Amino acid sequence: MATVLVLSDAQDDALPALDLLGHRVRTMAAQASSLVHAPDCDVVFVDARTGLAHARSLCALAHETLGAAVVAVMAESGLAALNEGWGIDDFVLTHIAPAELEARIRLGASHAEPEASETEIRAGGIVIDESTYMAAIRGRMLNLTYKEFELLKHLALHPGQVFTREQLLQDVWGYDYFGGTRTVDVHIRRLRAKLGSDHESLIGTVRNVGYRLVAHAPGAESQSP
Repeated sequence: MATVLVLSDAQDDALPALDLLGHRVRTMAAQASSLVHAPDCDVVFVDARTGLAHARSLCALAHETLGAAVVAVMAESGLAALNEGWGIDDFVLTHIAPAELEARIRLGASHAEPEASETEIRAGGIVIDESTYMAAIRGRMLNLTYKEFELLKHLALHPGQVFTREQLLQDVWGYDYFGGTRTVDVHIRRLRAKLGSDHESLIGTVRNVGYRLVAHAPGAESQSP
């Protein structure tokens, strides 16, 4: 059984055959904001039967931010618009037969999360591009200062690894920095604020030790520096 996300604003059913299969299905609005709250899933179907330009942008964004196969649901009249710029793994027509749809889902779900480019770092839903100094969480761009970016990048490069404040101060600020470890706490607090309440727990506190980047909410760990 796969977990399937359908992004559609239409009143009708974009994929009627999906109702006949036994997969876990979640439907959300076909908007970029939906990607921020998108659940973990194996396959994402984007309703591209109308509004091709919008659907193309949404497919490309889903491809960049979600670790799932992206499939465009097309009308035959829109097939001529498909090209590599869509960033999709596959496409289906809206009235696809259940057996074929099942095979497409099975193949899509078997795909591993795409490897990041040489300048990209991915961890816990965070995407960091070293070449442009840009970072995003679930498709939402983060407005980070240089040190906030470097701190987040350092944590994302070593997901799960716990760093003391002293280690972070040396690794991010450098050996010639004369400030105290409180600087680390301040920057961690700012990073959490910019990640937002839905994602602040990605930066976990290990009591009396330091900080780490985690893929999921760390449960009993404290979130205050």
